[in-house]
Amino acid sequence: MSKNLQEPFETPAWPGGVELTTLEGADAAAAHQLLVLAYAEGGGTVPPFETWWETLTGDAEFDPKLCFLVRNSAGQLIAFAQCWTSAFVKDLVVHPGYRQRGLGKALLLHVFSAFKSRSVMTVSLKVQTANAVAMRLYGQIGMKIDFC
Repeated sequence: MSKNLQEPFETPAWPGGVELTTLEGADAAAAHQLLVLAYAEGGGTVPPFETWWETLTGDAEFDPKLCFLVRNSAGQLIAFAQCWTSAFVKDLVVHPGYRQRGLGKALLLHVFSAFKSRSVMTVSLKVQTANAVAMRLYGQIGMKIDFC
């Protein structure tokens, strides 16, 4: 799916009591744990931490400023988006206990804003078409299905 950033999109509306930051090395283990939790629910897997971190940071498209973390007021990581410099959203996850609160939408809209500020025209991602919740969210914020 993709979003044309020349078309208008909403400003992120963050729920109260959350903080948005970018990835620093100290955050890596928590981000990995959240990915493992989210992928396990969807039937997927994430490599062990050391492999994941080495692969992530060794990729030419990795930029920690394009890895966005959302924490609750207690400092717990509750949402994470990891994007490549090519304007591709590699991962977007929300902790199961914090879903249906607008975090995924706000996080993705923030991703759009970050790439628009870099003069990017389009942001894309891959999603399983059977993932009805994600498909609905992406459609609501103006993403279109790409056919290859």
